[in-house]
Amino acid sequence: MNQPNLNDVDWSSIPAPEDDGAAAHLLGKSLPSVSLPATDGKQIDLSVLTGRTVVFGYPRTGEPGKIAPVADWDMIPGARGCTPQTCSFRDLFAELKAAGAAQVFGLSTQGNDYQSEMAVRLHLPFPVLSDDKLALTTALKLPTMQVADMTLLKRLALIIDDGRITHVFYPVFPPDRNAGDVLDWLKANPR
Repeated sequence: MNQPNLNDVDWSSIPAPEDDGAAAHLLGKSLPSVSLPATDGKQIDLSVLTGRTVVFGYPRTGEPGKIAPVADWDMIPGARGCTPQTCSFRDLFAELKAAGAAQVFGLSTQGNDYQSEMAVRLHLPFPVLSDDKLALTTALKLPTMQVADMTLLKRLALIIDDGRITHVFYPVFPPDRNAGDVLDWLKANPR
């Protein structure tokens, strides 16, 4: 399927993901020491960051004008919407920081080279982490899905305070509302 405008989505025509319980074990969990490449050229170990960190995970951002990885991508619950989710975090970045997020990261299993291009194209003010080796995904047992021989994250957002997960947003739908939901939670739950 050709995806000319990745942000123009009629969410009423996209199946919503159901809560399958795959993220229930994450609340209260300490992050393992795993270093991930980031689009700003750094290696990030989320377990050692101080303060409040927001990490939003997603299956994979699309490329404008390119074919989706499988013909029925939009019909996979939770697959469509990675670019709108990422752009919503971009658009609310200053407000998220003002509400107490010391740092914000995107996270997917896509490679760092592609994510670096995407971060520039979308003008992201925060780094995106690549877990293409599935190190963090495996260590935390993050919810995943298999699509076209790829292991992809299911969409979620984590609030991490000093290396411990204090809140989990899962499932996330519609994706473009996730940053607003995170912002509301941050305002209601200051540190």
